[in-house]
Amino acid sequence: MLLAIDSSIGTSVAVVDHDRGIIAERSSDDTRGHAEVVGALIRNVLEAAGVRPAELSAVAAGMGPGPFTGLRIGIAAARAFAFGAGKPVVPVVSHDAIAADWYAAGGTGELLVTSDARRREVYWSRYSGMDAAGLPIRVDGPGLAKPADVEAGEATRFDAVRVPAGQLGMIAENTWAAGRAFAADEPLYLRSPDVSPSAGKRVTA
Repeated sequence: MLLAIDSSIGTSVAVVDHDRGIIAERSSDDTRGHAEVVGALIRNVLEAAGVRPAELSAVAAGMGPGPFTGLRIGIAAARAFAFGAGKPVVPVVSHDAIAADWYAAGGTGELLVTSDARRREVYWSRYSGMDAAGLPIRVDGPGLAKPADVEAGEATRFDAVRVPAGQLGMIAENTWAAGRAFAADEPLYLRSPDVSPSAGKRVTA
């Protein structure tokens, strides 16, 4: 059983179990208020699931792609909670959770997932279905492009407005059960932060 946290679009938190599935899930569609809601969502989802931190085996963190400001809040929250609970953090690509949710809802064939990257750009990932372990098959991406430059071709295009933390957590559970490697433990910002550190003033004697 694990806690899953993602803030790559809005903010979503869930408690899941490999055998029981998604036990509890809470989310906010606010794309700018991640820091204000993530703590409350964690508390609410644990209460709804009736789970204490000590009962969890790990914390799944959505690694994006996502804008720098929002994405880093969910990752920081996952790492801080895991540190306090003495649990490991397992990284998951956020678009994979969107794809898994789409296929679970009955989607078939190829899928192109896109999400808002701001600056009139989108993040994208392409999938060809689900494998025997219950994991989405990502064949290309994540990438960053102008909307007009992203061609769906024969795939169904799905413009995501949220990342389902429940599916994020189930991907982590299925990855572990299948003995697969987790995603890289690096945030997928795909571009530089909106704000750069100041070079400061030159000091002369």
